[in-house]
Amino acid sequence: MRSVLPVLTVLIALIAVWISAVAPMNIRQSLDIAERAGVSVVPESARVRSETSRFYLMYRNPDEILRGYALDRPRLPTPKQVGQELWKTTGEMALKGRAFSKRSLIFHGWITLQSTLFGFALGTAIGILGAVAIVCSRTAEMSLMPWAIISQTIPIVALAPMIIVLTGQLGIEERAVPKAIISAYLCFFPVLVGMVKGLRAPAREDLELLKTYNASGFATFWKLRLPASVPFLFTSLKVGIAAALVGTIVGELPTGAISGLGARILIGDQFGTPLAIWSALFAAAILAGALVTILTVLQKVTLKRMGGAR
Repeated sequence: MRSVLPVLTVLIALIAVWISAVAPMNIRQSLDIAERAGVSVVPESARVRSETSRFYLMYRNPDEILRGYALDRPRLPTPKQVGQELWKTTGEMALKGRAFSKRSLIFHGWITLQSTLFGFALGTAIGILGAVAIVCSRTAEMSLMPWAIISQTIPIVALAPMIIVLTGQLGIEERAVPKAIISAYLCFFPVLVGMVKGLRAPAREDLELLKTYNASGFATFWKLRLPASVPFLFTSLKVGIAAALVGTIVGELPTGAISGLGARILIGDQFGTPLAIWSALFAAAILAGALVTILTVLQKVTLKRMGGAR
């Protein structure tokens, strides 16, 4: 309960803020609908309403506030509406045997997950190899680390189209490849930093003790540095998997893809269906939470087998 209660408190606070924001965000749309239905609203002109404070509109039209909580295409949907849309495109579809229908978020989540895992594996491998090189070689540290840091200053929204165009020019037609590369690009840096910190975690006394045993550099790395880096590795992997998911979703936006959570967000924006956007966002959040939870369980099992803290 000590860990659950703070999380629930923050969650309740966020939901309260969300519900409170629905009325001012949807008031103009509510008044437009009321006006078309023949209801008298203040001000009468839609142009004047667009230039009027939302809170003033709520003050002058209190009877129309509740209408904003039941719009078919709200600017900001309620938590209930998002939950209903999410269930409609996941659980309900699964119960009907249509879990992998192209209208199901389970299908789109699976498409996104494949590229995420591919990019995560690639980014993790690059991050670990880079960290080993940096720790073992002063030259590699001075040459690789600055470029790794500089690489993270490039906006991913600018880099993603470049990667897509480049892979297309190279004749790579598989859309999952550029998405995986973008995913790996965001994923490798936290793994690199975490592993560098972990490989350098052993105390000087421990390193000197192995020297007294005449241990080779490889033995020191394998028996001391690598085990000491495992807790840091899992921490960075949890950050990396979330970053990989974000990279995959961003990579789906400029490709014109019709499958994947990013594609659902883009299509929802193009067709003016906010509920589709919000349900896809929540599906992505649930997917990220599931992946981080799996890594957390693997971390506990691994550390327990290594004799570390549970």
